[in-house]
Amino acid sequence: MEAPPSPCTGVCAIDPASAQCRGCARTITEITAWYHAEPAEKRAILARCEKRLASSGKAP
Repeated sequence: MEAPPSPCTGVCAIDPASAQCRGCARTITEITAWYHAEPAEKRAILARCEKRLASSGKAP
């Protein structure tokens, strides 16, 4: 199965309150794990990010 593309939006700034990237909603742990993660884990990260963005009202 093909790996999904990185969700990076180029807005790389960690919000100190949420500990999430303001651009993609990933945590530092998820950002650093991304490059070595298997496709299934990348999809799981994306799902968590989508959930975070939806709950914050920032979903596309």
